[in-house]
Amino acid sequence: MKWAILSGVEGNLAAYESVVADVKRHRDVEAIYIIGDLVGATPECQQLVERVRKPRGGELEPLVCKGWWEEQCLILHGVTGGGEPTELIEKYGLETVKLLWDYVPRETVRWLSMMDFGFFELDCLLIHGSTVSVSDELTPQTPPIQMLDRLMRMQANNLFCGRSGLSFLYELQGGSITSGLTTLDENLSGEVVSVSPRQVVGVGSVGRIPGEASYVLYNPDVNHVEFKTVLYGSSKGFQSKLKVSPGKSQV
Repeated sequence: MKWAILSGVEGNLAAYESVVADVKRHRDVEAIYIIGDLVGATPECQQLVERVRKPRGGELEPLVCKGWWEEQCLILHGVTGGGEPTELIEKYGLETVKLLWDYVPRETVRWLSMMDFGFFELDCLLIHGSTVSVSDELTPQTPPIQMLDRLMRMQANNLFCGRSGLSFLYELQGGSITSGLTTLDENLSGEVVSVSPRQVVGVGSVGRIPGEASYVLYNPDVNHVEFKTVLYGSSKGFQSKLKVSPGKSQV
């Protein structure tokens, strides 16, 4: 059985509908995870939230955790933190702040506040950014030691993330890490930690790129990752394709 793992819907209802339709074609999907950035500053945002919370007949109910947009929304409404959504202002400007306020009602904000930070299933961590924060952006260019740190914080062998919006497979080969302490007087004995092979998967973005929704299908029984891209809209028609961007690093 497989998991469908999504991120970055960002209030794009049409993109989400295209992915739901594509997931229905795979009858072996047993769970749908939306790992953050469900909401966004779009007029159909509330309609999207209601669509996710009330699946239609025969559809799976998605499991949703917080992402960057959810965190900014909670800060904006004063639910978390004590300041302004400075990251949102710096990235998108005050106009987007107003739109997010207008399009995400208080009832939905309360629902967002009850979301988990992430999910830990089997040996897999599903999270928007990383174990550090929702803003932590992991990419194929992230140094191996940083990737390993994010995995080892939760003792996960597989980390699925969505903050970057990229689709990628980042493999960490087995090896060892030696740590030690150096003082002004002497070098103390170090500790050697063995590292088993692990991987970080960028699940892409459903709604960030107009007309192109990307997500991941994962089979935990055989540890197989399949990258999916659904093209939607009148200009491109409706189809799906396989997209894989692997990368390996030695620890």
